[in-house]
Amino acid sequence: MAALTGTRNTTRLGGFGPIVSQNEYPVAAGVICYQGAMLSFKAGVVRPAITETGAQGVGECERFVDNSLGAAGAKVVIAREGAWGYVNSPAGGDRVDTIGVDCYMVDDQTVAKTNGGATRSVAGKVVKLDGDVVYVDLVRP
Repeated sequence: MAALTGTRNTTRLGGFGPIVSQNEYPVAAGVICYQGAMLSFKAGVVRPAITETGAQGVGECERFVDNSLGAAGAKVVIAREGAWGYVNSPAGGDRVDTIGVDCYMVDDQTVAKTNGGATRSVAGKVVKLDGDVVYVDLVRP
């Protein structure tokens, strides 16, 4: 998949009950966080998940935040913890196929089975597989 260019209706495992925990984080400079995006934390700021090392998945983006023209921390975003459904990597050997293991961030809506040759950070633990959807437990660092 490709990174989001708009809002995503991201499904939470467990349905429509209350969100257990949500946390506010400063947003990285020059980024847009779309509602429903997987968020990653690195160096004290949050951004939409990308292929990079040294980051950690922290939650699903509660609402759209545009910090494309702002400095780091000029805006904040709310990351909602829980198990969220993201797209399983379409690459054959990179498709997530096991529950209870770590999966890795490809972009803000896609996860993979491998770390891509040490180029990807852990998104979280796989808690359910449902066709092309991988439910990933995203928790704060």
